[in-house]
Amino acid sequence: MTNIPPHNLNEVIDALIALADDPEISVTELMAYIKGPDFPTGGVIIGRNGIRRAYEFGRGSIIVRAKYNIEEHGQKRAIVITEIPYQVNKSRLIERIAELAKEKRIDGITDLRDETNRQGIRIVIELRKDVNPEVLMNNLFKHTSLQTTFSVNMLALVDNQPKVLNLKQALAHYLNHQKVVVTRRTKYDLEKAEQRAHILEGYRIALSNIDRIIEIIKASTDESDAVNNLIYEFKLTETQAQAIVDMRLKRLTGLEQDKIENEYQDLLKQIAEFRAILGDEHKVIEIIKNELTEIRDKFGDERRTEIVDSEEDDIEDEDLIPEQDIIITVTSRGYVKRTSVDTYKTQNRGGVGIKGMSTYDDDYVEHMIYTSTHDRILVFSNFGKVYLLRGFSFPEYGRHAKGMPIVNLLNFEDGEKLNSIIAIKEFDPHKFLVFATKNGLIKRTQLDQFVNIRSTGIKAININEGDELLSVRLTDGNKEIIIGSSNGKLVRFNENDVRAMGRTAAGVIGISLDENETAVGMDVVESEEQLILSVSEFGYGKLTPVNHYRLTNRGGKGVKTINITEKNGRLVSLRAVPLEDSDLLVVTNKGMIIRIPISQISITGRATLGVKLINLKDDQSVASVAIVPCYNGECDYNEDRDIINEENEEVIQ
Repeated sequence: MTNIPPHNLNEVIDALIALADDPEISVTELMAYIKGPDFPTGGVIIGRNGIRRAYEFGRGSIIVRAKYNIEEHGQKRAIVITEIPYQVNKSRLIERIAELAKEKRIDGITDLRDETNRQGIRIVIELRKDVNPEVLMNNLFKHTSLQTTFSVNMLALVDNQPKVLNLKQALAHYLNHQKVVVTRRTKYDLEKAEQRAHILEGYRIALSNIDRIIEIIKASTDESDAVNNLIYEFKLTETQAQAIVDMRLKRLTGLEQDKIENEYQDLLKQIAEFRAILGDEHKVIEIIKNELTEIRDKFGDERRTEIVDSEEDDIEDEDLIPEQDIIITVTSRGYVKRTSVDTYKTQNRGGVGIKGMSTYDDDYVEHMIYTSTHDRILVFSNFGKVYLLRGFSFPEYGRHAKGMPIVNLLNFEDGEKLNSIIAIKEFDPHKFLVFATKNGLIKRTQLDQFVNIRSTGIKAININEGDELLSVRLTDGNKEIIIGSSNGKLVRFNENDVRAMGRTAAGVIGISLDENETAVGMDVVESEEQLILSVSEFGYGKLTPVNHYRLTNRGGKGVKTINITEKNGRLVSLRAVPLEDSDLLVVTNKGMIIRIPISQISITGRATLGVKLINLKDDQSVASVAIVPCYNGECDYNEDRDIINEENEEVIQ
């Protein structure tokens, strides 16, 4: 439910003007203008971390306390509450304090009275002389609504779609609305001015030819005839001719003629100004800024809610969140969530899997990565842009939950969707990002070129028309690359065959594809001890040693990595995996997930079908796979695993 706190008018308008002057301003920079919520009842906001989370992600919790002071009354002291948290009922608050005092849950209160008047709230709590006021107030904060938590949820309808907005997005949408308002208003004023100028032009023609006008009107049989005659004689429009016929005689005086001329000249200036505004967005912005300034100067007042630092304010968000291994999943319809990695317990291969994520009938899990809450997550879109999130900024949900639409976390454009995600620790200049597209293009770019990623994203790769980003991988500059195609072919080459390019480059050919074929997987080979995992759409998979694939130059058609038949279907995923210490997560298009130790998958030659990894129903197929560490760090290594040669095509246990 939407829950946007009130703010100070002066601060909001100052931030709007700053955003209008610099559209690239960050949320942190906007917070120099908007310090935080400003409640009409005053109070004190404790800490700034909650405010920062709310402004950066659209959701956060803000602690609000009552404002009080301590008065001396002889040997006794009294706590005087002068401001209470927003939306707290004063009468119920006093009743609660009295109830706690009566039940002796809070000891030391000798009198409680409400002295509120027109000057403001005044709740007096008299204490025994041996009572420490600060200790008693801490107890009241704990047990009463003298301290509350305001849960911020900046949910709004954007283009008739619900979306959680951060501070900058909310202000930007308001500015865009004001642009529409000013533009429509100016168009309306222009239309009215042009209509009036049109009539005045008719008056000017009439006044210049008044004798002839009178003759025509006198000679006409009726009003309609007079209008038609004037149109014919002076090439007037019907509107102008009608206005002349309706003109009063007083308009013929010299003073009235001057008024008509002055009004006409003023209208010409207005029309020119209106057209200039409509032709220049900067003028529209200036009008909005001037109007906002007038509102601020007329209605703005001082902040009422005080913001104080807490002891935790010098701790970064990352330090407040424990580091935890997580799995981030994203569906084809853009629902995203994070889940603890131990949610998915290991099963034997050939099982049916467990429900890993509830999805709509036409939705399925499309991306899944194993990472940490403290890692940086690079999100790549079909527009070739990259966005930056932290692992902990992904919403945490249970195994069955759909998650949250990713558009609530990222400032996607219309038609933009997530295509690939990758986790990194830091922007190491000696590392590279390798990009692959579904048309078989490959590109390599230094990682440090992505260090300054704006909230609106930056260009990561230039996507050609009809192509789409397939995968992104991280390398150290000296690895080998494998790319697989849907027809079961694989090409293996050194990454240095692809020169380092800028962020906006499109790339070069990585694998040559046949007609109606697409690239389905790209990965980095870390060592010769790794195995190539091939998974087909009907749940079959196998492992093949890397050395079974000869090292070639990029751009070739590749060699067979799996035998494609009607039984196992086309190749859907290709990964380079270690021999031990890993599990495989297989995700179906219906959201079912099975977790299998890599050690249980048979090692086979290149041209085999593989083994059944998951039993699929008729309407199911494999949507994606992910490689994760063994459950609880314990791997079930199978020394008697199946070794299948080229002749033995399939083993099902």
